[in-house]
Amino acid sequence: QAQLEESGGGLVQAGGSLRLSCAASGRTFSAYAMGWFRQAPGKERESVAAIGWGGYTTDYADSVKGRFTLSKDNAKNTVYLQMNNLKPEDTAVYYCAAGPKWGRATLSMGQYDYWGQGTQVTVSS
Repeated sequence: QAQLEESGGGLVQAGGSLRLSCAASGRTFSAYAMGWFRQAPGKERESVAAIGWGGYTTDYADSVKGRFTLSKDNAKNTVYLQMNNLKPEDTAVYYCAAGPKWGRATLSMGQYDYWGQGTQVTVSS
């Protein structure tokens, strides 16, 4: 059974950094576009970043552009979200998801079929 497992969340002060990892098991996701999404308390889930299947295309939400970087290691079946200059408004549960096979980066949440359980990121002011 295909599984995605996020790790790397935690508590950090504003201005700090965290690197989230998403490891896939039970299936090879090297041929899939991947994405990160987040949901803050009382808010709807929103798109954060996406990467195409080969790692050549990326897309970011305006709120994280210039601060977050998404990368994909197909050999390790893992994607990474490097988050720098974190702000309190980045506080949320972050979810990794697998999207279209052979797809380019897309922030369209409806195109993602496989989801992880999420990892909490808390940024204190």
